[in-house]
Amino acid sequence: MSVANTPANHFGGSFGPNEWLVDEMYERYQQDPASVDKAWWDFFADYTPPTQTSAVVSTPPIPKSSQATTPPVVPTATQVVAPTQPVAPPTSTAPSTPSTPSTPITPATPASPKPAPVVQAPQAIASAMPADPIIKPIPTLATPGASTLEPIRGVAARVVQSMEASLTVPTATSVRAIPAKLMIDNRTVINNHLARGRGGKVSFTHLIGYAMIKALRAMPEMNAFFAEQDGKPALGRPEHINLGIAIDLAKPDGTRQLLVPSIKGCEALDFAQFWASYEETVRKARGGTLTVEDYVGTTVSLTNPGTLGTVHSVPRLVQGQGLILGVGAMDYPAEFQGASEETLTNLAISKVITLTSTYDHRVIQGAQSGDFLRRIHEIMLGAENFYDEIFAALRIPYEPIRWAVDFQFSKEDQI
Repeated sequence: MSVANTPANHFGGSFGPNEWLVDEMYERYQQDPASVDKAWWDFFADYTPPTQTSAVVSTPPIPKSSQATTPPVVPTATQVVAPTQPVAPPTSTAPSTPSTPSTPITPATPASPKPAPVVQAPQAIASAMPADPIIKPIPTLATPGASTLEPIRGVAARVVQSMEASLTVPTATSVRAIPAKLMIDNRTVINNHLARGRGGKVSFTHLIGYAMIKALRAMPEMNAFFAEQDGKPALGRPEHINLGIAIDLAKPDGTRQLLVPSIKGCEALDFAQFWASYEETVRKARGGTLTVEDYVGTTVSLTNPGTLGTVHSVPRLVQGQGLILGVGAMDYPAEFQGASEETLTNLAISKVITLTSTYDHRVIQGAQSGDFLRRIHEIMLGAENFYDEIFAALRIPYEPIRWAVDFQFSKEDQI
């Protein structure tokens, strides 16, 4: 079996945004096969990385005329000549000879050459302001030779290639804000119960991911991708829901890398199984033990930049997938973030979370995307027994908290 050029034929999909990692592991395998897990040996035995073309960017040389040009001379404070003040004529103590009014005497003015014009600094013109002894030089535009160019290699080069390939996917995005109060309260009940028993912790991403899966079960048309058959456009419909989860890992040198492994067959998992599969995938990603099957076959993806404070995200959609859900930060609306807790309670103000559905417009239409977010909205407010299923899967012997519309009252009505 050869998977040199088409690994998707064997594993059911492409590596997507994880191709850079496969190439990096393949380079380590060529140097020392023992440096990678044995599960990759059979795959790398006949693997050929895709060819890459690198463009060499050359810096244009600086012309000799510009190199020999001397900067303009800026006059210093010592070169500034202030305007001369008129000198009063000297007074004499000797008595003057009276003259007749009809013949006035005009004093002779000695001829003097005109002084050369002197460029005056702005400080000298404004006589009311003291002169600044330091005059800053005029800034000049940086030449191309003043910048440095560094080739992009390794992981960063694979990201560049993946992002350039994503430009061929015509995407559109739907946005919806969802109240998070009910999810916050039910998560508190779930984690308090887990802390008293087997341990563990359920995150908001777990709940949102499972709500996404329930919505995909009801709307299988969202689990689709664009393809070509005999040179003609075609609609691909995967047999399973393979949810890719974006995992951001920080390296010791301060750089970051993005991995997108996927959880296979999510349509048949209850919440406890989905939670366990999610945590196992994250553990393998952090330990560097992900296999080939973990990367390929992804049909839809979920990313949560809201953990970094991002309120609204429009992620890129890679080829071979038709949908990616972006999760924003969970917080009170900006206009209420300065209100006190008492005011927020009296006004029934809830924290909100923004979801974005970025989809391939060739196979998914805007009305479908909007309806998909509406369904997730309703599910996260308890529709389709969402929290009941979660409590049952985790064996929590309580009723989940229900969504209810607030009602207005006044002191007069209470009396």
